[in-house]
Amino acid sequence: MSLNRVLRIAGLACVVFGAVAAQAAAFGNKPVRLIVPFAAGGATDIVARSVADQLSKELEQVVVVENKPGVGGALGANYVSKAEPDGHTLGVATVSTMAANPAMNPANPYDPIKGFTPIITIAMVPVVLVVNPARIPVENLRGLVAFLQARPGKHSFASAGTGGVGHLDGELFKALTRTEIVHVAYKGAAPAITDLLAGQVDMMFDNLPSMLPHIQSGKLKAMAIMSPQRTPNLPDVPTFTQAGWKTLDNTAWMGLVAPPKLPAASQEALRKAFARALDDPAVRKRFADSGIQPVGGTSAEFATRIRNELALRKKIVADQKLKLE
Repeated sequence: MSLNRVLRIAGLACVVFGAVAAQAAAFGNKPVRLIVPFAAGGATDIVARSVADQLSKELEQVVVVENKPGVGGALGANYVSKAEPDGHTLGVATVSTMAANPAMNPANPYDPIKGFTPIITIAMVPVVLVVNPARIPVENLRGLVAFLQARPGKHSFASAGTGGVGHLDGELFKALTRTEIVHVAYKGAAPAITDLLAGQVDMMFDNLPSMLPHIQSGKLKAMAIMSPQRTPNLPDVPTFTQAGWKTLDNTAWMGLVAPPKLPAASQEALRKAFARALDDPAVRKRFADSGIQPVGGTSAEFATRIRNELALRKKIVADQKLKLE
């Protein structure tokens, strides 16, 4: 074997070893913990678990999904913000944790801009307004508004937590429709949906994935969705704009964040691994079946999305003079 060939092989080996070493430096041998700031069974949990297995394969590391619900997602988000920036603790960020909660809660314990390293936008998810038809027997959104206006204070809406996006959307709905509805907060969407199905509460704003099976079964009735266009999963359900309330058409999103000061090499390695996971056909099918649109993109694009959403939610809170109960 010639000396040049030996040197070329040695050089290639160095490149491969360097890549493996970089991965090891970024993530070590400990499991990667993916923190979901809401209870198991909700839309955020569905998204996280839909992609976790494929992410494990891409990182060649065990990825463990952990639920840390409470305070409209703020408890879990704060946990991620305060964790070590070593690539082993990641979080699923939502409109609730990065915008609605900080906008409504002056005592929010973390800074949504400085308190995280944005990695990638995972998905766009329509928010749907549903009612329990046994409690609210109406056919459409205009019928719902008339029904509630005739019964001030007699009905309730659930949310996944005080200060979360479902709470904020409900308060905005009340202000725009001039209705009086009692807010009932839960530690996540799943327990709220359980009580909604049982008739303990009457209506709820929540992400489509957790609501879709109950809508399809007829146990809950969809009034409208927050989205620029209708979803193929519910083609007969109008957007809020189509139903006459344009201000309520804000599509929700979810993204991946890490603690602040995560090294740039780890940030980019995670972004690329997650992007590959989102391109997996099995992941895309799971997303499509639940009404979830995968996004991807750059870390800078996700950072801009967070800043824009926070500004929007702060404006809504200020314009409507909304306050925590």
